[in-house]
Amino acid sequence: MKVSLPSRLSVLFFVFSFLSLLLAGRLYFLQIVHGEEFSERADRQYIRPVSTSFNRGSIFFENRDGTHPGAATLKSGFTVAINPNLLPDPQKVYERLSSTLTLDSENFFARAGKKDDPYEEIARRVDEATAERINALGITGLSTFHEKWRFYPRATLAAHAIGFVAYKGDTLSGQYGLERYYDDVLRRDGGDIYINFFAEIFSGIKKNIVEKKPGEGDIVTTIEPSVQTFLEDKLREIDTQWSPEEIGGIIINPQNGEIYAMAGYPTFDPNNFQGEKDISLFRNPLIENVYEMGSIIKPLTIAVAIDAGVITATTTYEDRGFLVLNNAKISNYDGKARGVVDMQEVLNQSLNTGAAFAALRMGKETFTKYMKNFHLGDETGIDLPNESYGLTKNFNNPRDVELATAAYGQGVAFTPIATVRALSALGNGGTLIDPHIVKKIEYRTGLSKTITSLPGERVIKKSTSDEITRMLVNVVDKALLGGVVKLPHYSIAAKTGTAQIAKSGGGGYDETRFLHSFFGYFPAYKPQFLVFLFAINPLGARYASETLTRPFMDTTKFLINYYEIPPDR
Repeated sequence: MKVSLPSRLSVLFFVFSFLSLLLAGRLYFLQIVHGEEFSERADRQYIRPVSTSFNRGSIFFENRDGTHPGAATLKSGFTVAINPNLLPDPQKVYERLSSTLTLDSENFFARAGKKDDPYEEIARRVDEATAERINALGITGLSTFHEKWRFYPRATLAAHAIGFVAYKGDTLSGQYGLERYYDDVLRRDGGDIYINFFAEIFSGIKKNIVEKKPGEGDIVTTIEPSVQTFLEDKLREIDTQWSPEEIGGIIINPQNGEIYAMAGYPTFDPNNFQGEKDISLFRNPLIENVYEMGSIIKPLTIAVAIDAGVITATTTYEDRGFLVLNNAKISNYDGKARGVVDMQEVLNQSLNTGAAFAALRMGKETFTKYMKNFHLGDETGIDLPNESYGLTKNFNNPRDVELATAAYGQGVAFTPIATVRALSALGNGGTLIDPHIVKKIEYRTGLSKTITSLPGERVIKKSTSDEITRMLVNVVDKALLGGVVKLPHYSIAAKTGTAQIAKSGGGGYDETRFLHSFFGYFPAYKPQFLVFLFAINPLGARYASETLTRPFMDTTKFLINYYEIPPDR
């Protein structure tokens, strides 16, 4: 069977078109996608034995207007090195260099004396203008080499969330925060030896070139830098006024889990982390530490009791100021009796006996089932490393006294992020969210992946969420500092917490040390923000209402103004 000429031409045209598309695609990846990378390789000089320069994806904040300022980027400069064997007169070289570069004389002459070593670095991270002046000196045995290093433009801002890059053995990699969690995304081709192609051809030098798999892309966070800055400023104010051992805060969207700000104090500068002697400073307390949260757990207890149908906001009990359970006495924070009070007053006056009453009326099985549904003892799955589990053993304890104390947040301990997830369900209609700190991954191929939050597990009914929100708004309007912080045109749902801190060696609680906590969300009936604050053992104040109410209200007012939130009442 003969093939006609037009058919042959069609086949040839198809093959030619296919090959052209392949070639165009290859050129696109070489020139556009990887053009900068290959350009950088071409700029490097093969005579440098080991490169201290590296490439890595960037981390970005996200401004309210959608722009992306840098959180972790790369900075360029130059390394100055000598070949001691070729250096003519170290003394004269030192004198000539000293007019351009600040040098430690002892270090310089020690390196210049290593005649068997062809490469000794005498300065790093030198700016381009200085490098040009050094090259202009024309000194034999003196060279400059381009280098890059990790740079954090906002210094301490969101340091616990961002983390930093450091050596692990001989490899630079992310060690904390997003740098570690997304290390596989941020890594780039980390080849240690750069070779000038033409120099290699004409010199006859043979080297093995290993092509390393590049990283994938850059990441855009949910952190809004102005919000983060405001939160950190508030934490510093709390530190100045009350001198706590540790402070922390989270600002989150309780509808979708996006974290606008996360901060712990004291903090550190990831540009200069090497100077820190206490490496525990790098831990993110909002993710890695667990605390007995105290009375901010009471709204969860009241909510699940309402959801279970065993109480309403108007259910009453007789408060004698204390309860005796399993031969153990538990009391209100002040030990005083209130007589017959309802569940609204349990929240308004933060009565331990009232929270215990609600839990005991539910019974151990029902209370435990609800609390476990909030996953307070589990990891939230947040995209940060080293998340801890909560200490929830007392939920399973058969004794009534453990049930009662767990109902007001003692004897059980949770991470702040797990606590925030559970509390968000009170305001968002009753579902768990997925807390996350990365919004988008922008891959090197030009594609991107947006992180979305799927509808979460329902833990309480929407009607319960509405009712507990109404009760918490009542707390702010009438009880919190006597109602003086109420905003007439905005509904705010909030609760304070003051918890005793367990003795470090075990055996009960320290009567002189307390953890203060505070959470609130707004606009209350369709909240866009939930703010959580805590402080460990602030000095000069017994209760969280004294230390954290003003910082919370300041933060609330800032967010309302910054995001131009319309009044809801």
